[in-house]
Amino acid sequence: MPFEGIRQNRSLQVLLGLVFGIAFGFLLQRGGVTLYDVIIGQLLLSDFTVVKVMLSAILVGMIGVHAMKTADLVRLHVRAGSVGSTVIGGLIFGVGFAVLGYCPGTAAGALGSGALDAAVGMAGIVIGAGIFARLYPALEGAVLNRGKFPAETIPQLFGVSPAPVAGAVAAMIVVVLALLAFMGL
Repeated sequence: MPFEGIRQNRSLQVLLGLVFGIAFGFLLQRGGVTLYDVIIGQLLLSDFTVVKVMLSAILVGMIGVHAMKTADLVRLHVRAGSVGSTVIGGLIFGVGFAVLGYCPGTAAGALGSGALDAAVGMAGIVIGAGIFARLYPALEGAVLNRGKFPAETIPQLFGVSPAPVAGAVAAMIVVVLALLAFMGL
């Protein structure tokens, strides 16, 4: 692997994580998705800024990860999913989003922009993560592993190469973005 040295250097990994995290927060802020009114507008289906930014990020990330994997620059470590972990994760995320009005990424970006309500939310995220980590051993056996998914990835599920799946998803995202633009949303 070309970047084996980076994988062995923990300090460099942390530095790269910090740099990319700051860049991500900056781009969220510049895209307008750290604004409470924009997020609420998305939830009320009156402002589609969040959908456009997230679909664009998914498109770029998906193509980038696929290209890096094809070039043997990365190895992916996919964790098997389950109905139990999806339901628990969705409930935690949904309740937090409903109470705060931010998701974790937009809360961090809003905090970086000086939003005090996001500071309270970030404190809640840290406390909630600590509680979840403490309860994880009990949850893992009781709930999180219930209803294991039949495959780790969509290409594995259908027995196909990742390239056609990535291409199909990319095409769908482009169509949705074009429709939003055409409709003026």
